[in-house]
Amino acid sequence: MSTLTSPRTYAALAAIQAGDAVACAIPLAPITKALDDVGLPQQYRPILPVVKAASAVGLLAAGRFPTLARLTTLLLTVYFTLAVGAHIRAKDWSPGLAAASSFLALFATMTAKGPDVSR
Repeated sequence: MSTLTSPRTYAALAAIQAGDAVACAIPLAPITKALDDVGLPQQYRPILPVVKAASAVGLLAAGRFPTLARLTTLLLTVYFTLAVGAHIRAKDWSPGLAAASSFLALFATMTAKGPDVSR
C-alpha cells in the first residue's frame, strides 16, 4: 500500500474538497478574488460547491467503491486541467496556479494508480 492509494489519503482529500465546497458556497473573499482573477463568469460559480461536494463523496467511496473513486480522481484531473488553463489564459501567475498544478499532478497520479482494494 502506498500513500497515494491509501483510503486515508482519499479521506483527507475528501475533507479538503468538502471544506473548499463550503468556502465556495459562502463565498469567501479570497475565493471570489481568485475566480475574478481567472475570469470565471458569475453564472457558473454556483456550480463549484456542487462539483466539489460531489467529488468529496466520490473520494470517500474509495474503500467500498474503488471504481467510483478512480472515476472521481479522473474527473478531478479534468477539473484541475481546466483550472490550470484558466490561470494561464488569464496570465494569473498567482499561488493559485501552483496549487491547481499540484492538484492536477496529484489527481492524475492517483487516477493512474487507483485506490487500494482490500480483498
